[in-house]
Amino acid sequence: MKKILFVTGTRADFGKIKSLMDKVESMENFELHVLVTGMHMMKLYGSTFNEVKKQNYKNSYLISNQHTDEPMCSVLSNTISIISRLVNSIDPEMIVVHGDRIEALAGATVGALNHIRVCHIEGGELSGTIDDSIRHSITKLSHIHMVANDEAKQRLLQMGENKNTIFIIGSPDLDIMESNALPSLEEAKNHYEIDFESYGIVMFHPVTSEEKDIHRYTENLFKALDDSSKKYVVIYPNNDPGSLKILDVIEKYKAHTNFRVFPSINFESFLVLLKNSEFIIGNSSAGVREAPFYGLPSINIGTRQNSRFRGPSVLDCSYSEEDIKNALGQLDKLDVEKSTWFGKGNSTELFESHINSERMWNIPVQKVFVDL
Repeated sequence: MKKILFVTGTRADFGKIKSLMDKVESMENFELHVLVTGMHMMKLYGSTFNEVKKQNYKNSYLISNQHTDEPMCSVLSNTISIISRLVNSIDPEMIVVHGDRIEALAGATVGALNHIRVCHIEGGELSGTIDDSIRHSITKLSHIHMVANDEAKQRLLQMGENKNTIFIIGSPDLDIMESNALPSLEEAKNHYEIDFESYGIVMFHPVTSEEKDIHRYTENLFKALDDSSKKYVVIYPNNDPGSLKILDVIEKYKAHTNFRVFPSINFESFLVLLKNSEFIIGNSSAGVREAPFYGLPSINIGTRQNSRFRGPSVLDCSYSEEDIKNALGQLDKLDVEKSTWFGKGNSTELFESHINSERMWNIPVQKVFVDL
């Protein structure tokens, strides 16, 4: 029986890899271990470790790696120490990490330095901020790459990765988006006490290189939203540096009747609310990945997703209040055809096939750069 350690640090990456963890938990030839850390463990952002606990995994470890507003470099150091000790204790054959977060970089670092295979989910993508540097660093530390599409694969080949280590599986969260097990809209609204008939979703995250301006940018956004007279479901930002400045602005609008504000929303309920919303606005990847999969219009603000692929259902605008207002007025003109750029909803099936294959487990832990 092979032990596989998954690392989850945020509500977002948990939603994306939960179906993969569930699959490993159900397989007789694998033993699932889950490290729950990062934003999950912070009360300010909704204590989302409780969502992981609901899955009742046999082997899960809840360990805090940071205090509020701790510098990213310090969080990285803390997390490397935590994962190093955990790996020494359970001795896994593989570490699975997702995306571009500090916790994923720590997991890949520990795996590489301990000659443990690292499987990176959704590498090879571009967004446009420091996330790119983190994501590509994880790629170079990882041995196995499960990417969303051929464009991501080509990028990894350009970075010197061996083609035999790259597997296209799509984006795993699309599996949940297509699931018949999602709650009804009525159930989601009742649970979160949302009485809006129609609404937009708001998710606005800090860009670490623009931290000094993020308070002003957030004020521009909420002034524009408030003036629009539309209803909004607002979800807290991630915990990157600058998030407290965003929360400071959100706090001023909490009592407004046009806003319902939540530190976090259960992933399945979020998907239902997203699917049935009028649009999503902010700078979350959900606006350029999940929303187009549902054929939903979105407004992408600022630079956070600058380099990420987006379809015709995504409208880009600057941080200015006027541009945001103009974008809100252009929503009806967007082309909202469903996009399958990031997969078709069968990632879990493909993941299961690959981890059961001899080919994947024969990939060596000693990496070799492949020249073009």
